[in-house]
Amino acid sequence: MKAIKTEIEGVLIIETDVFGDHRGYFTETYSKPKYEKLGITVDFVQDNMSFSAQK
Repeated sequence: MKAIKTEIEGVLIIETDVFGDHRGYFTETYSKPKYEKLGITVDFVQDNMSFSAQK
């Protein structure tokens, strides 16, 4: 996970690690401990996103 500062104070672009192959992909879009290391503290636990290329 990578945080990129923007020209707007307090606004970051978060780039997550995406793991994928021909079957699809998975990325953890939110992880409380990882966000806290970036200085982002909110009351949220975890969020993931995945995509399957085939049924």
